[in-house]
Amino acid sequence: MHLKTLFHIAVAATVALSSSSALAQSAAEPAYGPELQGFDYPYPVEHYRFSSQGQELDMAYLDVKPATPNGQTAVLLHGKNFCAATWDGTIKALSGAGYRVIAIDQIGFCKSSKPERYQFTFQQLAGNSRALLASLGIAHSIMVGHSTGGMLAMRYALMYPEATDHLVLVDPIGLEDWKAKGVPWLSLDGWMQRETRVTADSIRAYERATYYADTWDASYETWVQMLAGMYRGEGRAAVASSSARLYDMIATQPVFYEFEQIKPPTLLFVGDKDTTAIGKDTAPPEIRKTLGNYPVLGKEAVKRIPHAQLIEFPDLGHSPQIQAPARFHEALLGWLQHPETGATLVK
Repeated sequence: MHLKTLFHIAVAATVALSSSSALAQSAAEPAYGPELQGFDYPYPVEHYRFSSQGQELDMAYLDVKPATPNGQTAVLLHGKNFCAATWDGTIKALSGAGYRVIAIDQIGFCKSSKPERYQFTFQQLAGNSRALLASLGIAHSIMVGHSTGGMLAMRYALMYPEATDHLVLVDPIGLEDWKAKGVPWLSLDGWMQRETRVTADSIRAYERATYYADTWDASYETWVQMLAGMYRGEGRAAVASSSARLYDMIATQPVFYEFEQIKPPTLLFVGDKDTTAIGKDTAPPEIRKTLGNYPVLGKEAVKRIPHAQLIEFPDLGHSPQIQAPARFHEALLGWLQHPETGATLVK
């Protein structure tokens, strides 16, 4: 059965079984278009239009120029459940320090196109990003990737080492090969079924536990509703289809085996309370408890990545740049000004 048809059937069944009170609550919450129409970003949104895999696509991005340029460009790559807008604090910190900042919404995410027939690979997304930067006349840059964006940043650095001045990884996923450790394979239909169960409550519960180490601030709700709103909108089928294929990409395209080939000076940030592992909930209990051990994974990775340094935040989760922005940005800017390798720092 076609994935889009499967999604519509599942959605219809879910709606039919929902209580009237739940429907009333949902109606009072924001609904956004498939390209996040209706959700405002903190900076003007630019568009890079290009052809890929026989389709005309639109990649949204932010281009924030500093008042006093230092001649360097930082490119920010968001995570799976994030967008360019979630880098707001980091954009302010970097542009305030003189960096030109490019924050990209990758194809399949947020304000960018969500083509129905598109083969998502980290190589393709890296190639798209490189083409965007080339169109802006940016020959080399600092690549900063968070979560899934960390996997993408590593792939970008592997493909374009001469274009990568420095590599910054913020709680990147992919520090382990989940399949090799025993996480069962999930079909694309399986990922689609999971997408039909996404709600604001499920997003909030996951983010509270994983992103923010069982803490919560009212400001985090903006990012919950940003995601949930796309699943409430008329484009929810396209959003869910892209999301399912992106999860399949993440689960089946490890970068784990290529750490030794990463050439640029690298900074790895780890929130020690992070427990992220794709598909962990489907693994047997004895395997599940071994996955997403970031204090161990960070130390193991930095030993394998040449010219790398590790900065740990013992009390933070998956998103230190949002949970503790002042501490995170002080550490980031300090390293960019004086890159060091071979040390582990605790912040």
